[in-house]
Amino acid sequence: MNTLEYCHEFELSKINFKERKTRITHPKTIISGPLRSGKTFLIFDYLSNFETKEFLYIDFNDIRNSKDIIKKNLEEYIFRNNIKVLILENFDFSFKIPYCDSVIISTYEKKELKGYKNIFLTPLDFEEYLLHENKNQNITQSFNTFLKHGNLPQSVNLPEYKVYYELQNILKLYAYDITTEKILKILFENIDEKKSLNQLFINLKQEIKISKDKFYAMCKKFEDEKIIYFIKKFNQDKATKKIYSYNSAFLNSITHKKKFKNELTNIIFQELLNQKDEIFYLDYIDFYLPNKDIAICSIPFFNSMLMASQLKKVLKTAHEYNIKNIYIITVSNNEFIKKESLQINVLPFYEWALS
Repeated sequence: MNTLEYCHEFELSKINFKERKTRITHPKTIISGPLRSGKTFLIFDYLSNFETKEFLYIDFNDIRNSKDIIKKNLEEYIFRNNIKVLILENFDFSFKIPYCDSVIISTYEKKELKGYKNIFLTPLDFEEYLLHENKNQNITQSFNTFLKHGNLPQSVNLPEYKVYYELQNILKLYAYDITTEKILKILFENIDEKKSLNQLFINLKQEIKISKDKFYAMCKKFEDEKIIYFIKKFNQDKATKKIYSYNSAFLNSITHKKKFKNELTNIIFQELLNQKDEIFYLDYIDFYLPNKDIAICSIPFFNSMLMASQLKKVLKTAHEYNIKNIYIITVSNNEFIKKESLQINVLPFYEWALS
């Protein structure tokens, strides 16, 4: 048997998968997203609507598959076997896609093709995480695990030591060499920090030999692949940006230092990503969503009496930008504060994320 015949024998019934909020609804779809975000299982969900003989599943990351054989014989194989659905996993678009009723493509970087719908898949939000979890924990335990272990689907039910090994392996897949790995590490170490790329470059240069061009190019690549996000200050494009990742648990996988506030703020950012709104920051306000007139502050252990001074700074900024709704996201505190025309909702993360 050749490569295509082996791929045609792919047995979907042996795979357990759970549905996501995002689904494939168009016969020609390109799914992009970072490593381990769940692209493959979204495809499995789609394939569950077809008989095995009707689809051809090809994964270009499977080293057993010969790309030359696939390229040479794919069109004829689809026609001869009356294939209705063609799956091209981890496809690099290096050859022409043959005609098929339905073509589903997965890739790390977004690609626009005429006639294709694009889906960008982020990992699990907190509500999806609860649906995937099978530990029967209460909501606060689930939140603690989500915060520590992150939002990747395959991490949900793993023991802690395996979660961090898996995250370290993902980091190595992203990194082509030790220099690239160091760049990614310094970015993860600075999530929820206001740091310019020049600051990070100077810090890294003290540790390893690296050119400024390579450092900036790799940061741009990680940004394009949606591994790292650089958030602007509202209406101040030249201000230093804040750094976030698609998964806060990378921080715990590369250092023993605890940055609880940074991790909480990053998982808030992860939830906001799924809302598809423009996200900015302001002085004393972690996230500002101008289209919704909402400000969000991450304060793990909030107390309005003890934090009157900090709250006053938040309110001053809110007045400057005429913001009416403020959410203070905490670990467990719950409070409602009304100050003049401002409404301040103090909520635990799990209540806010599920509301």
